[in-house]
Amino acid sequence: MTSSRPTPRREKTSKAGAADPSRRRCCSFCREGTDEVDFKDFSALRRMMSEKGKIRSRRLTGTCARHQTQVAVAVKRARVMALLPNASR
Repeated sequence: MTSSRPTPRREKTSKAGAADPSRRRCCSFCREGTDEVDFKDFSALRRMMSEKGKIRSRRLTGTCARHQTQVAVAVKRARVMALLPNASR
């Protein structure tokens, strides 16, 4: 006979090593109090780029919309000045 008790639901488990998806990252530039992203600060820009030299998205880096547009402009200026490499295949 079947019981009228509902089966217990399993809690959703995240993938191994994945961060909590419900918790949003805070913008690193907002945390530091940075008003403008400088193209000469290539160590900060390097964190916003992939190994292939592409600009990472907001979803991956956790930056706000204002600073993400500034990062994109700064990376492009740094590429022109040859401080950062161009995207490679």
